[in-house]
Amino acid sequence: MKTNTAANRVLKQKTLKSAINCSGVGLHSGDNVVMTLHPAEPGTGIIFHRTDVAGKGAVIPATWEYAIESPLCTTLVKDDVKIGTIEHLMSALAGFGIDNCRIDINACEVPVMDGSSSPFVFLIECAGVVEQNAPKRAIRILKEVRDDEETRSGILSPAEGFSVSFEIDFDTQAIGRQELFMEVRPDHYKQEVSRARTFGFLHEADQLRKMGLARGGSLDNAIVIDGDTVMNEGGLRYGNEFVRHKILDSIGDLFLAGAPIIGHYHGIKSGHAQTYRLVKQLLSDNSAWEWATLPASESSIPVTSSFIAPERAVAASV
Repeated sequence: MKTNTAANRVLKQKTLKSAINCSGVGLHSGDNVVMTLHPAEPGTGIIFHRTDVAGKGAVIPATWEYAIESPLCTTLVKDDVKIGTIEHLMSALAGFGIDNCRIDINACEVPVMDGSSSPFVFLIECAGVVEQNAPKRAIRILKEVRDDEETRSGILSPAEGFSVSFEIDFDTQAIGRQELFMEVRPDHYKQEVSRARTFGFLHEADQLRKMGLARGGSLDNAIVIDGDTVMNEGGLRYGNEFVRHKILDSIGDLFLAGAPIIGHYHGIKSGHAQTYRLVKQLLSDNSAWEWATLPASESSIPVTSSFIAPERAVAASV
C-alpha cells in the first residue's frame, strides 16, 4: 500500500535553480556593489560570502546569532567582518520560500536597488526556484514573547498560519497614522509588499551623511519627505506604502530566525533593533517555540516568515 499521499507529504526546502547576479549602490556606504545569488545544498540556510575579504570571517550566516542592534538597517558581524542592509534581500528570499542560498558580495552592504525588494524578487524569478529533497521546518510560537519600549512594542503570539498587524504614526501629513493587518501568504508577497520602498526625511539627510550614512540615498532608491510633501515625482506606489515597507523590512528581519514562523506578530512603531531583540528572546527560550513541519496539502500554512518593523521619525530607514 502506498503511504506517500498528499495528506502526509510535507513541504520541501527550496533553493535557486541557477546563479544570478546584479550590481548597484550601497544606501549608506555609497559604494558600488556586485552581488551574486547561488543555489545551496539543503540545510545550508542563507549565508553571505564577502569576496573582498580573506579568511574565515568572510562567510557569515544570516541568523540572529550574528546580528547586531542597528536602528537604520539590519547588519551581520563575524570576526569584525560586516554585511549590512540585508533586510530587503532577506525579505525577498523569505517571501519566495528560499531556504538555502549563498550570496557572494564584494562590499560591506547589499545594494539598495530601488529601495524595495522588487528587484530581488525579479532576480529570484529569473533564476528559478527548485525543491530539494529535505523537509522544510518552521518555528511554531507556543507562548507570547514581547519586547517593549516606551512608545514601541513587538509581540509574537501563538496562531494558526502567520498573520501580521502593525501600526505606525508619524507627525507629518505625508504619512500620519497607518495600520495594516495581513495574513502572510506566498502568493501575496510580490503583489502586496515587494514594491514598497524605504523612506526618509529631507531635513535629516545632511546629519546622516555627517554620520557616514545615507551616502548612496537618492530619489531613485527612497521615498523622500519634505515637511508634509512626498518629493518623488511619481508619488507613492501604494496609498499606505510606508507601513507596507515596514512589513517588508520585518519579513526580512524575522527571517534571521532561520525558518518560517507559525504565529501572529503585532508591531507598534517597532524597528530593526527591536525586531532583532525579539527574535533573540524567542529563540533563547525553549519553552516559547518548537520545530514543526509544514504539510504540503495545507495551503493555509505559509512558507514564508514575515512581520513588520517601523521606526518613528527615523530618516532613510531600511
